[in-house]
Amino acid sequence: MAKAALISAVPPLMVKTAANPLGLAKEVFDGLQAQLAANRSQFYRDLPAGPFYGYNRPGAKASEAVIQNWWRQGMMGGAKAHYDGIVAFSQTDFTEDLKKITVPVLVMHSEDDPDRALCRRRAAVR
Repeated sequence: MAKAALISAVPPLMVKTAANPLGLAKEVFDGLQAQLAANRSQFYRDLPAGPFYGYNRPGAKASEAVIQNWWRQGMMGGAKAHYDGIVAFSQTDFTEDLKKITVPVLVMHSEDDPDRALCRRRAAVR
């Protein structure tokens, strides 16, 4: 492999730890799991309608089609897998994996991605 690309990838570690003081508090992810467990169908409407796509910001225009498609995809998956997946994407530390990359990597995030600055800082991991 000569080159690689990371497109809209999660940061190397999302949860806040001593080694990752800029991460999100574990309670944020615990809250996502609680919402998912309480009402899975509503969770798959609320998350894309609000913070995930930034529709909760002033001036943002929500796309009902995008929200419905998110809901459709979420409801097709397994409830337990999605619940456990929140832990997997938030608490898995990919820092050591990134250090093993020896080819040039293109990192792409939206200009509006709230994790963009965090990813840029973490790109210096090597």
